[in-house]
Amino acid sequence: MAKPLLRANNEIERLYRTHFAAVYRVCFAYMGAAADAEDAAADTFVKLIRSAPAFDGEEHEKAWLIRTASNVCKDALRHWWRRREDLDDHADTPAPERDEAHARVLDAVRLLPDRYKTPVILYYYHGHGTKEIAHILKLPEGTVRHRLYAARKLLKTKLEGELQ
Repeated sequence: MAKPLLRANNEIERLYRTHFAAVYRVCFAYMGAAADAEDAAADTFVKLIRSAPAFDGEEHEKAWLIRTASNVCKDALRHWWRRREDLDDHADTPAPERDEAHARVLDAVRLLPDRYKTPVILYYYHGHGTKEIAHILKLPEGTVRHRLYAARKLLKTKLEGELQ
């Protein structure tokens, strides 16, 4: 099996500068702690370097990185040592500039099942449309719309329960 062509340093640097913020936001939404998000974002770019996929344009680059970041985070969250970790370990980790209401919403989003969480992050935090999300996640557009609807319903129930 032939090894993939390695990317030039300047191309990797361009991809990193262009897409790091988006990858980090996805990772932070999954991981909930800045340090864990940074690790997951770094792992995403390591996978980019190792696999050297061919891209059809900037949107394809971003879609690949977001999907890979999601998978890296899911794998990290499933890992056995993560389940043993005390959740209070990250209580003092400050999140990037967020107020209390935003923090409650983000925490509720983090608790959503993955099939709802990823479309919500892409739609509300990255500003992608349902058509783009369908392309990124390789799902029918109707499925994406349904998952957004179901996620909003779950979030409403969860957040209204906290206010009472």
